[in-house]
Amino acid sequence: MSLTIFIMVSVTVALWLGWRWAVQKCEAANIADWGSRWLNRLDGLNRLYCRHFHRLRHDSLPLPARGSALLVSNHVSGLDPLVLIAASPRPLRFLIAREEYDRWWLRWLFRAIGCIPVERSRNPVSAYAAARRALEAGEVVALFPHGRIHLDHHPPAPLKRGAALLARETGAPIVAVRLDGVRGEGLTVSAVFLRSRVRLRPYAPLHHAGHEIEALLEKIARRLAPE
Repeated sequence: MSLTIFIMVSVTVALWLGWRWAVQKCEAANIADWGSRWLNRLDGLNRLYCRHFHRLRHDSLPLPARGSALLVSNHVSGLDPLVLIAASPRPLRFLIAREEYDRWWLRWLFRAIGCIPVERSRNPVSAYAAARRALEAGEVVALFPHGRIHLDHHPPAPLKRGAALLARETGAPIVAVRLDGVRGEGLTVSAVFLRSRVRLRPYAPLHHAGHEIEALLEKIARRLAPE
């Protein structure tokens, strides 16, 4: 065997072993069951990335082991969905803006993980109906009730009513999470690659239980606000 062939074989074997090691690490880190092996591996990869690169720290999210729930969070960057997925023991179905959903290089992934596109410039009836169906099927729907990136120094903005209305109509509990420590605040793609020290502060579930919509929104707003 010539030296060139030996080097090529050695590099091929090393790459294959490295790939197998990486896949095994991703499988070991996976927690949520997304219904397919490759999505579960991506879940594990995302958890490793958020845990080690973005130094994610969080208390256990008080999501029910099964059955419907709404997960709501403040929205500071494009990193936020990855962080919430990394902290969740269950798959999350995000409501996202149609213009984000239609990015050609990410649409296949958004579709695979069940994201629900929202037409912000129109009446979002179809997105609301899809979210309600997901909750009625026992899934966890995640959304950012400010509707867009909203930083603490921005002028106060009212929360969208969708989460409270869905909780009233389906009985799903609302789990609010305060997100801090993102270095790329206000950024979308860049925030994913700027190393952060992310902290999540989850709160006990809220239930509609006859509360007025505005009162429920006020409770959510207090939990998402800085201390």
